[in-house]
Amino acid sequence: MAGGREHVCRHVGIIMDGNGRWAQARGLPRTSGHLEGLKTARRIVEAAGKLGLSYLTLYVFSTENWKRAQGEVDFIMGLVKAHLLREMDFYRENGIRIRHAGDETALNADIRAELRKAMDQTKNFPGLQVVLALNYGGRDEIVRAVRRAAAAGVGAGGLDEKGLSSFLDNPDIPDPDLIVRTGGDFRSSNFLLWESAYAEFAFSPKFWPDWTEADLRDALADFGSRERRYGDTKR
Repeated sequence: MAGGREHVCRHVGIIMDGNGRWAQARGLPRTSGHLEGLKTARRIVEAAGKLGLSYLTLYVFSTENWKRAQGEVDFIMGLVKAHLLREMDFYRENGIRIRHAGDETALNADIRAELRKAMDQTKNFPGLQVVLALNYGGRDEIVRAVRRAAAAGVGAGGLDEKGLSSFLDNPDIPDPDLIVRTGGDFRSSNFLLWESAYAEFAFSPKFWPDWTEADLRDALADFGSRERRYGDTKR
């Protein structure tokens, strides 16, 4: 509520950074960090459901990540493909609904198929909604939203903020209350640019593979102590 303290956090977005550096610090290949990061993602998804979150958006692979070494890109995409449906029992037991944000047209057909299966098979699950930001970029999402509006016959003169929001990837999902970035860097890296306009930000020095439920609890507790005024001066 504008002008007061808002202690309820419904939606958290996480920039899961530091997998490669975690591995390199241990003398391991970067791919080992991504594998460990996947285990952490599962752990944090489970914790988020326990802690009462309604939505969790995970920055899995950005539109800029294609610039990485081909072997690393292939490994990440292989992990995504292998685990989307392999975790179905986990989704079912925890009532987790899988969703997607990003441009799926650049993904391989087999990954698109697995992603759609996971979304279809979990669409009626009642618990935490996990949004996989895969081949996602905030600027790209805004551009695609404008194109969708144009395709629907809505000209620039007929667009306002609410109207444009309706053409985003997941218009029914509320904006994130909190954006967390692990790994020690202090930037948004093109993540949920439109939706994060009034999000609170938290930065953790820990690499993503080291993150635990306690870290998520700490971030939520810190969020709960903040005052969100949305540009208002009332207290």
